[in-house]
Amino acid sequence: MLKEMIICIIIVVVIFFGNSTIQKYTKESVSEISNGLMQLREDLTNQNVENNKAKEKMNEVYSKWEKKHDKLAYFIEHDELEKVETDLVSIKSYIETQEYEQAVGELDKGAFVLKHIEDKYAFNLQNIF
Repeated sequence: MLKEMIICIIIVVVIFFGNSTIQKYTKESVSEISNGLMQLREDLTNQNVENNKAKEKMNEVYSKWEKKHDKLAYFIEHDELEKVETDLVSIKSYIETQEYEQAVGELDKGAFVLKHIEDKYAFNLQNIF
């Protein structure tokens, strides 16, 4: 009886530790990508757009996303990640074609999806029940 109780406690501790590690990584990843998108948004809305500067910043954000995407795919639904990927590709194409207003709209959509991912996988009572 005591042996089973100890095993159950160890399993619960491992689950909580794993969940907190995953949640921390998700939060850091979402924050990093969102901050890059918001900086890009500021540049696009302030009409402070230099063709190469906006492309470079978008490529930087996209490369960060590619690095984070592989690890996030282990524990986040692929549909959610595909939405972010689609938004980032759309932003990239709008910047390349100099359609900055549409790029800002996609930026907002991408930031919303990232925030949704962070909230959806947060450890709280609403997500448990």
